[in-house]
Amino acid sequence: MIKESLVKALSDQVNAEYYSAYLYLAMSAYADRAGFKGIANWLFVQAQEETAHGTHLYQHILGRSGTPVFGDIKTPQTSFGSIKEVFEKVLSHERMVTERIHKIATLAQQEQDHATYGFIAWYVNEQVEEEAAAEELVAKVSLIADNPGLLYNLDAALAARTYTDPFAGNAG
Repeated sequence: MIKESLVKALSDQVNAEYYSAYLYLAMSAYADRAGFKGIANWLFVQAQEETAHGTHLYQHILGRSGTPVFGDIKTPQTSFGSIKEVFEKVLSHERMVTERIHKIATLAQQEQDHATYGFIAWYVNEQVEEEAAAEELVAKVSLIADNPGLLYNLDAALAARTYTDPFAGNAG
């Protein structure tokens, strides 16, 4: 049975993951309205991943005989000044998520809940990838500056991203 401190922390993270999905949907809508369908696609896939993360965390709580606690999901920012601002926000948001995940990992260690620690370790590693991807996009958009041709190329490249369920075939 999972301890209540971890149920609360994981439930809070479920909420944060769904907020992340809302944020990425808002960013996707901004990019779509600005005519960047590829960037909108990349952000939409990001939203799908965040939803999968929230569901995965929820299932872990249930699988450990806990009862998830649900809170309000705050309204995300919906307007942005530029595509560069969007990706800078992605990076700052992913860094914040990393901090949250690290706190859960530390709590799992403190509670000596090895199952939850092993479970959350996947997210620790995932956040390394998320931050690296966001850093790369910020760097690319910064290099592009105001060159519409290069931004068009980036938009076209990001259109190729497809959603793959990170937990497909994984019972845990």
